Amino acid sequence: MSERNNVIAFSASFIAGGVLSYVISNIVLPKLQGKTQPKDVINDSIEKDKAKVVHSYDIEDINESTAFCRCWKSSKFPYCDGTHNAHNKLSGDNVGPVLLNKK
Repeated sequence: MSERNNVIAFSASFIAGGVLSYVISNIVLPKLQGKTQPKDVINDSIEKDKAKVVHSYDIEDINESTAFCRCWKSSKFPYCDGTHNAHNKLSGDNVGPVLLNKK
């Protein structure tokens, strides 16, 4: 009987530890870091007051080469400022800009 009680106590401790780890890593820490957006949200700061962020450019108006941001982290959005490099290193992602070149 004592061994069974030990197994039950261990299992309960293991489950409680897992639940506590989940709550801390997925609820508490994101709130402390100011990250209250769902995990699937890509855009966490750009033109959040709009239902959809859309930019339109005429090819004739761009320079010889222009890089557009796809990571939504650029301080020069919609233009790329290289922020994706830090994002990729931190997250393991592989996002890069869209490059438009005139021929």
